[in-house]
Amino acid sequence: MADMARDRAWDALLSGLPMPAMLVEREARVAGCNDRGLALFGAGVIGRNPAMAVRTPAVLEAIGAATRRGGVHEARMIHRRDGQEEVYQATVSAQGEGLVLCVFRDVTEEEKAGEMRRDFVANVSHELRTPLTALMGFIETLKHAARDDPKARDMFLGIMEHEAGRMNRLVRDLLQLSRVEAEERVRPKGEVDLRSLLDGVISSLSGLAEREGDRVELTGDAFTLPGDADQLVQVFTNLIENALKYGKGGQVVRVTLSSEETVRGPAVRVEVADEGEGIDPVHLPRLTERFYRVDSHRSREMGGTGLGLAIVKHIVSRHRGFLRIESEPGEGSRFSVVLPLG
Repeated sequence: MADMARDRAWDALLSGLPMPAMLVEREARVAGCNDRGLALFGAGVIGRNPAMAVRTPAVLEAIGAATRRGGVHEARMIHRRDGQEEVYQATVSAQGEGLVLCVFRDVTEEEKAGEMRRDFVANVSHELRTPLTALMGFIETLKHAARDDPKARDMFLGIMEHEAGRMNRLVRDLLQLSRVEAEERVRPKGEVDLRSLLDGVISSLSGLAEREGDRVELTGDAFTLPGDADQLVQVFTNLIENALKYGKGGQVVRVTLSSEETVRGPAVRVEVADEGEGIDPVHLPRLTERFYRVDSHRSREMGGTGLGLAIVKHIVSRHRGFLRIESEPGEGSRFSVVLPLG
């Protein structure tokens, strides 16, 4: 009777835990498991040796240590399910009478976020270090070898201005990305006349279009939708500017407004199509990643920071829309922003 009461108490405890949990008896068998644990390790785990369920040596060692010496032990567990890798932090604690409680906390998203932060810092450091190294080298040269050489001084100062501008653009885009991410869950409250907004963006880029020998054509009806006008200007400035910079000279960049039905209801689609060399489809899924570039050297030469499409993605997400990218090598590229009308 005492054993039955104990088992019921353990079952109640395990079922009340919000994370996968199992009870191991004397390292030899799994005495209990809650529903989340069964989903993680399999329905037939109870009564079996824990090594048949937990295939991570560190967790098995923690179970052995808790059984023999008592106390609380931590271990990291990698679990593969449906082809995906999940990471769990196992907390293993001795409960007396040869029983060990194992609780598994899913830290997959935390680890991914940590990896993203490390990659982000590494990328920012790399992007800043290159122009800074160039600036320091030219400053040293101007102080010594080129001090009395006006021609070399003018050339070096021009390069330094270019590199300083590159750092300034990077810092500007980093600040924009930070603001956009902070506001992503806040729905915009303004009303935007989309055709008028696009007319303004195209007008502001007329100088660039003239230098490239390009023409921008805007077609489609007028649409009014809820939105943040300043952020939408950022979106379409980025997309049209990219089309002008990376398309072929003498092209027509076509900006088209059209209505579209989505699962959320009526929407407007703004397509920016260029006549450039196109993008290999292998790159398309990663284009909105921070610092991802199809051609790093060309992008830097054009003044790109690798953050523009990441900013676009977050702004479009804030407006409950989505970004669609279509391209084939030799066929140009089409960037479509779909935004709900209500």
